[in-house]
Amino acid sequence: MRPPLRAVALLAATAALVAACDSGDDWSQPHPAPSAVGTLGPGFVDPSARPAPEATITPQPGSWAGVHPSKDYRVVLLTVGDDTPTKALGTAVNDWADDEHVDLRTIVVGKAQDAVPSIARAMAMNPDLIVSVGNDLIDPLALVTPNHLDEQFLVVGAELAEPTHNVTAVDWDGASFRGEGLGMSSTYDPTSFTAERCAAAIRAGVAAVLNDLTGIVVWL
Repeated sequence: MRPPLRAVALLAATAALVAACDSGDDWSQPHPAPSAVGTLGPGFVDPSARPAPEATITPQPGSWAGVHPSKDYRVVLLTVGDDTPTKALGTAVNDWADDEHVDLRTIVVGKAQDAVPSIARAMAMNPDLIVSVGNDLIDPLALVTPNHLDEQFLVVGAELAEPTHNVTAVDWDGASFRGEGLGMSSTYDPTSFTAERCAAAIRAGVAAVLNDLTGIVVWL
């Protein structure tokens, strides 16, 4: 009898985690906990009502602009695919990291079977945040993230169908892929991944994470 897919994924993640710990890829120096520099603007979220788990919020445009990560924010960008939306998102993340002086490292996932080990490698690097770009990472993330609740994930341009409190997503009309079992949204539109929207997505998502507004969908 073949073992369940979830069990196989967890075994692969564990093995990759051990291997990555020995690879020297992690940030080994002492590091203060990250914090938000600046505050959210009016309209990002209702201050009197914290979003419920898996809720969707629709912040006012630009209400995240005043929030920046603290010094030496450590981020791993996980990316898969060479389609135009994925490239646009990857560029936005890199530009944001340059502007904010973020310590960014990138893991490019090659084949489908490399996704879970790549997520494990990212976790083993001990980042403050793992940013996921590319629809082919959604199903692997759904398998791994519920078992690593102490690691923060930000999915940009897609979302998990049932995210745990450590997975935040940024979506908009034209970008709402939630996994192969649900298929592609009828409103999916590759042309909606403009440079401006992708830039807003990474900044709004990070602002939410830094303010402990996690496990939700930020809708632009």
